Amino acid sequence: MATAPAGPGQGAAPAVDRLTELLDGLTADEQPYAPHRLAALDLAGAFPEAPCHVLDVFGLRQYYVPAEHGGALDDFTVVMRLLRAVSRHDLTVAASHGKTYLGAVPTWIGGTPEAARSLGRRVLAGQLVSCALTERDHGSDLLGGEVVATRTPSGGWRLTGEKWLINSATRADLVTVLARTDPAGGPRGFSLFLVDKARLAPDAYACLPKVATYGIRGADISGISFDDTPLPDEALIGEVGQGIETIVKALHLTRTGCAAMSLGAGDQALRLAATFATRPYDGDQQLFQLPQIRREFDRAAAELLLADATTLVAMRSVHALTHEMSVVSAVAKGYVPTQVDGIIARLLHLLGPYGLLGPDDPHGRFAKLERDHRIIGIFDGSSLVNRNALIEQFPRIARAYRKGRWDAAGLAEATCIDLPLRPFRGDELNLVSPTGSSLVASLPVAVADLRERAADGRASARLADLAGRLLAATDRLHAELAAVRFPPRAVPDTAFALAERFELTFAATAALHLWLNARAPHTPGRDTPTLDTRHLPTGAGPADGTTAQVTGTGPQPGPETWLHGCLLAALIDLGEPVEQAEHTIFDTLADTTVRRAPEGWPTLVDHLAPAHPREATTA
Repeated sequence: MATAPAGPGQGAAPAVDRLTELLDGLTADEQPYAPHRLAALDLAGAFPEAPCHVLDVFGLRQYYVPAEHGGALDDFTVVMRLLRAVSRHDLTVAASHGKTYLGAVPTWIGGTPEAARSLGRRVLAGQLVSCALTERDHGSDLLGGEVVATRTPSGGWRLTGEKWLINSATRADLVTVLARTDPAGGPRGFSLFLVDKARLAPDAYACLPKVATYGIRGADISGISFDDTPLPDEALIGEVGQGIETIVKALHLTRTGCAAMSLGAGDQALRLAATFATRPYDGDQQLFQLPQIRREFDRAAAELLLADATTLVAMRSVHALTHEMSVVSAVAKGYVPTQVDGIIARLLHLLGPYGLLGPDDPHGRFAKLERDHRIIGIFDGSSLVNRNALIEQFPRIARAYRKGRWDAAGLAEATCIDLPLRPFRGDELNLVSPTGSSLVASLPVAVADLRERAADGRASARLADLAGRLLAATDRLHAELAAVRFPPRAVPDTAFALAERFELTFAATAALHLWLNARAPHTPGRDTPTLDTRHLPTGAGPADGTTAQVTGTGPQPGPETWLHGCLLAALIDLGEPVEQAEHTIFDTLADTTVRRAPEGWPTLVDHLAPAHPREATTA
């Protein structure tokens, strides 16, 4: 599969902006995205039919299908930003509608061109696709799966067994099923099948009851069972025995999409909490004026920016560092949902009992958001599953860091948001990254660049000091990664703690590279252009230290503020010593967050496209 993206600002921004404006305009009274209507659906555990229909009419399905198969998907950052836009309103809707994208990816990667075109036509016609991997007794252990596909002497297959806790298993028209095709199992003992319910007799399968879940209550989380169900030869996706390999590669893309959905939840959490904290009480007082309340916003704003930087680089890496997605996607899915869970918990503490009220109360939206987001962290592998995938690659990561080896061209594309992205090539996806992590391996050079800028006045000494402390922590971490040894399937607990620290260094390094590339001096004809400050988040501005303006919001923080907050938050979470006086940088981020309520936080991802009246302009 190869796709040639239009590039940020050509096809991406208009679609995202149109969907954002559409959904924002459907939140009043009895419209589909009115908060009280979404809350009522959640309370009843009812599928969000009307909100999903809005997305169908908008044409979101086009972005689930690659352009070469008849759709509009030519830039994976676009579909992920679209899912984020939906998640800002309701995660149940995003998970329910976006499942077709997640369910179809294995065919885009591993199927024949004919099969992919056929599936593309059906998705565009409105049919739903699910992906059935997990089983009741095996959970995320895909190699333990007991659903069996047996080849018949006359041709075709017979499918037997049960898949459980599957999103859209009942409502879907087609289901991608992972089945054991070799009794001995193992990495080459499983294959993927696209099961078309319309071609099955009514008694050839049975949909299992909907499961009452903690969050996303209206989604169709159910299951499906097969009893010697006949399947044609063309149901096989790819080759026999390639099921595990294909699904692992597909997860590199879908896990990154889940991270984008988590960011939408983080956006919503900050907006809701900021709205609550700025309501007057006791006369003209606001909760936000209390120092302890401000401090909660301080950290939440910085933590969301770290998650945003991670996801932005991960999304672009789908095109730019495809061969490293086994590392990048594991970091994105392990780190971002966990980070957003922490942000929601921090803000829930701020709201106190108001954050736990039911849907009839205007603050009840936060309790629903907290429940819904817990489920996103489990989709496509929990944080533990993704960290385990990262741990398996510690030797390669440590070796690349020690040798100072990285893909310079791919890294530039992944971290310079004005550079056009190369076409996506699915055949470059790998089970493990041959080059470790180009992003983190290049940190010493990035810190040297920042120190050079600090020496000639283009950056502050304080920022260079923070980056140097990050580098020292990263050096120590990689020495520990290189020393990890364990027998197969016996990962020590200490390795998971190291994986968490690696995620933090990845996030902080992503933020640093984005900042550096935004201020790279431009030479005509140079491969890496400078970035217009209009593309940057609030807090970024001209390198001369002047401030940027966001339409209608007043003066914004200086050019280093958002990066300073990101680096400081990462060092704190890494357990590095930080002086209390250094925390003052967070205050400016909190001011910006609250000032933007209820419009929402101006994120890194939102500023990919050229500025327009709703985005930042330089003063």
